[in-house]
Amino acid sequence: MKETILLVDDEEGILIMLENLLRKVGYSSITKAGSAAAALTAVRTARFDMIVLDVMLPDMDGFSLCTELRKTVTTPILFLTARSSDMDKLQGLYLGGDDYVTKPFNPMEVVARIQAHLRRSSRYVSDAVSAEELYRYDTFTVNRTSGQLIVNRVEVPCPAKELELLLYFCKHPNRVFTAQQLYEQVWGAMVEGDEKTVVIHISRLRKKLEADPSDPKLIVTLRGIGYKFVPSSGG
Repeated sequence: MKETILLVDDEEGILIMLENLLRKVGYSSITKAGSAAAALTAVRTARFDMIVLDVMLPDMDGFSLCTELRKTVTTPILFLTARSSDMDKLQGLYLGGDDYVTKPFNPMEVVARIQAHLRRSSRYVSDAVSAEELYRYDTFTVNRTSGQLIVNRVEVPCPAKELELLLYFCKHPNRVFTAQQLYEQVWGAMVEGDEKTVVIHISRLRKKLEADPSDPKLIVTLRGIGYKFVPSSGG
């Protein structure tokens, strides 16, 4: 497998364990970083398809590092965190993380989530090459092939999972989906989804797309049911 993976953790044992497991399932291009500084150096010199990021690092916490990474990369980021509170999990997702696993974790669950993200990303790129998807609406345009989101004529950076979620909504306008259904379609069905992950990604999209994110008109919530994309026009 040609996908490139960056593992960031200050515990050498975790890095070695994850690397060995990933190599056993076929991934050979793996870079390990034991600090935030090493991770930043790595992303400046190479492109990665997946980043696994520990929250507790010696020189910078993973949340701050994620914020820094999101200035230049849209690569999916999976947090490994010993902080199990909902607030800590939500903070990581709000700052640009795509998924998280709490420590102590089942190593095979981490590998399964990595595989799910990479498989979805690979299918996403393959589909984009075979057929361009361009959606135009009153206030925004999203282009699957180029990976661009234009809001009010200004290009807005959009991490991979946010873009994929938005494209899924655009492809299925006026249809209602539960958070679990969205997780299965966008994050991958082989691992049990966390609805908070979907909720935060929708919140991040609303901040980019909605005139008033607190009163959304495009991605609406149907209480007790799910979410629906209501296009203004175009498409």
